[in-house]
Amino acid sequence: MAVRTVVVEADGGSRGNPGPAGYGAVVRDQASGEVLAERSEAIGTATNNVAEYRGLIAGLEAAAELGAVEVDARMDSKLVVEQMCGRWQIKHPGLRPLAAQAAALVDRFAAVRFQWIPRERNRHADALANAAMDAAATGSAAAGPARAATVPPRAAEPAREVAAPDSPARALAREAAARAATRGAGTDPATTPASWEPRPSDTATRLILVRHGETEFTEQRRYSGRGDVPLSARGRAQVQATAARVAGLAPAAVAVVSSPLSRCTATARAIAGALGDAVAVRTADDLIECDFGAWEGRTFAEVRAGWPGELDAWLASTRVAPPDGESFTEVAARVARATDALLAAYPGETVVVVSHVSPIKLVLREALAADDAFLHRLYLDAAGISVLDRWPDGGVAVRSVNDTAHLTAL
Repeated sequence: MAVRTVVVEADGGSRGNPGPAGYGAVVRDQASGEVLAERSEAIGTATNNVAEYRGLIAGLEAAAELGAVEVDARMDSKLVVEQMCGRWQIKHPGLRPLAAQAAALVDRFAAVRFQWIPRERNRHADALANAAMDAAATGSAAAGPARAATVPPRAAEPAREVAAPDSPARALAREAAARAATRGAGTDPATTPASWEPRPSDTATRLILVRHGETEFTEQRRYSGRGDVPLSARGRAQVQATAARVAGLAPAAVAVVSSPLSRCTATARAIAGALGDAVAVRTADDLIECDFGAWEGRTFAEVRAGWPGELDAWLASTRVAPPDGESFTEVAARVARATDALLAAYPGETVVVVSHVSPIKLVLREALAADDAFLHRLYLDAAGISVLDRWPDGGVAVRSVNDTAHLTAL
């Protein structure tokens, strides 16, 4: 039986850019999340962007075969999403025929909503694409695990004429993609119309993100994850200054939500006290710090000396976890869950969120549509404050990052 609305998750990549390339696509039932179809293929030597477009095309084709009426298309390729929404020009001539092919497929549905998602939320399609890239690198005919829902690789396509800047193919891509973008916008920042015009702040949910005050581990430059290390004397002084600062920034805050670890709950209680008796503190387990496993309590230098290979791998990929610990990909998933819960519980309100370095960095990475390198380039001080607004249509405004003006007198 045909399904009305499906989710298409697509990805593609190459080893070398250009290099051995492949794509993966997954079609899910929107309501249940059930996988309805998978597509993957090794496509020889190509660029990342070509492979990404091929993944989108394969996913849309599979959705059409299933008889879908509406599609939520989700990709971690900012370029493809923005080009299909008509906001970025398709400058590379090699991508124009692919964009036109995707646009023609879009026109077969009543609605297609394009949404950028972080890589960690596109793991299924990414795994299929990586298997296809492996097949391309080894010259294998297979493009991933055989599944009943997976079609075999197609024969190589004949070379097609490159579309000129004003060709009918490029016009079709722009026109159909623009229709796809306007027929029911999604709630992701990538599908929100760009504008310099300030938005009304009273319709946004404002998140005041506060890192807890210092602990002895902070001062000693030790990994501090799930261990319940209390605030130091300096940390307690920072918390009092932070509480006064937050009360000035957000006097109308309706809630203070904290990681369950004591360095955060102590910070949260001080802030709630400064806001007034009507504001209570509640905890959310998903806001807890990353589990650093075997590295917990060790100095950065000790980890470098004892686990040099593991540390390099961890720094190179958010999917790698410390020994017996948790990856940033896993942290990001639960932090996104916590953020979604806050937006649902406090629409249009101001909420103070007290957490740790890793969760706050991941929230800001998502808000700024940044890549993984952002996590290692952003510095967050103990008791620093960041502020962001989120609107119901997916709009985001990051208003401040790591404000520490209130700590200068300490």
